[in-house]
Amino acid sequence: MPFDLTRPLSWKTATGDADTMLQNLQANILKGHVREHLHILLLHFDKGPEDPAEARALLTGLVPLMKSAKTHLHEVRDFKQNGSKDESDTPPYVGVGLTKAGYERLNLSAEAFSDDAFKRGMRADETRANLKDPEIAQWEAGYQEEIHAIVLVGGDKPGSVVTTLREVEDLLTDSIRVLGRETGRGLHDAANRGIEHFGYVDGRSQPLFLTEDLEEEGSRNGGTSVWDPGQGLERVLVADPLAPNPATDFGSYFVLRKLEQNVRVFRQAEEDLADALNLEGSDRERAGAMLVGRFKDGTPLTLEATPGAHNPVMNDFNYNDDLAADKCPFQAHIRKTNPRGSGGFGVPLEKERRHLMARRGQTYGERSDGDLPESGVGLLFMAFNSDLVDQFEFTQHSWANNARFPDPHGEPNPGLDQVIGQGEGSRPPATWPRVWGEEEGQEVPAMAQAVTMKGGEYFFMPSLSFLRSL
Repeated sequence: MPFDLTRPLSWKTATGDADTMLQNLQANILKGHVREHLHILLLHFDKGPEDPAEARALLTGLVPLMKSAKTHLHEVRDFKQNGSKDESDTPPYVGVGLTKAGYERLNLSAEAFSDDAFKRGMRADETRANLKDPEIAQWEAGYQEEIHAIVLVGGDKPGSVVTTLREVEDLLTDSIRVLGRETGRGLHDAANRGIEHFGYVDGRSQPLFLTEDLEEEGSRNGGTSVWDPGQGLERVLVADPLAPNPATDFGSYFVLRKLEQNVRVFRQAEEDLADALNLEGSDRERAGAMLVGRFKDGTPLTLEATPGAHNPVMNDFNYNDDLAADKCPFQAHIRKTNPRGSGGFGVPLEKERRHLMARRGQTYGERSDGDLPESGVGLLFMAFNSDLVDQFEFTQHSWANNARFPDPHGEPNPGLDQVIGQGEGSRPPATWPRVWGEEEGQEVPAMAQAVTMKGGEYFFMPSLSFLRSL
């Protein structure tokens, strides 16, 4: 019996086609898999479509190292039943994705895929112009060539992850080149919360596709009475058009972007904004929170003027009591990338929510306490989409990079997303509230860009059924 893609799924009670889908779906798509230690290989298939045997053998050889979504969900349930959230004793996660060019090297037509962004790729002139990305010559070397496949190996224990990585590497042949390698490692604050290199809690607000996760969010993580994180499966799953049975074989479009963070520039921006607004004492911390939209501990700025009010981090909020942005500025990162109904342009909330995506990012690079690196650290941004144009590209182009969003009639314009916004020429100034909750604002010159895109690509993460069929 076909399952309903317009609603979240109960995996524990799934039967029929829904259960088959979970058995054939890669892990990490519907629910994030632990990836405290992550290795990424970017691969190029040297042999063309006239001789795809070695590339196909690699992909089928990877399947025994992979786990299905259903297996992963059982692992999570078993650990919770044992009174632990630790997944450290489970096998590492192995994920596999292919680009349009990768499918063609397998002697398979990619025309069956309907997503225009996937078919043109991230290196295309049209894509880079749309996203305001740097010229390819400025990307890191591993991303400048045509990428055909990506393999991700992640888990909690570094030893088992490295062991699995070596098993993957043993499958490589002379005709399969590793163009690039990335190594991610979880970064945590003193309370063991996951953070990024600017020091802010990361990845808190996610769309949830499983009813079990929604129930947990409602009972343990602040509730869902104000903001509903639930999304239908249609916002992350795509019927795998080249799999044996598209009715039960699903995958997802995957974004990888390497985003280098200049910590020194960001720290200086925090100080400069605090100085420009004459913030004093503990209120100076609000300057950084205005750039991000949350304090470092994750407290939403639209709810509180100081950190520490909520544990766990609050996610059940919107901006209905902050429509003038005199608490959380329009240009704050989390408000730009999830306006929660305050996005202007007359867009209904349900349509606005369709642009959200399942983020699975990981920090890379190491630094000592107190060190302020200008390069070498950052975020491996990763996200699953059912529609790259309507989700990832819309978020970057129409929200983050749009100085007029989310207040199209405001004077002056809100400016770019203060974290990931990209634009040509000078960055426009922005207006910031001097006092939390009071409408008086002050225009301040824009901060220097602290995040630089160093390369990336679009992939499709196919069903396990497809990989086995090769």
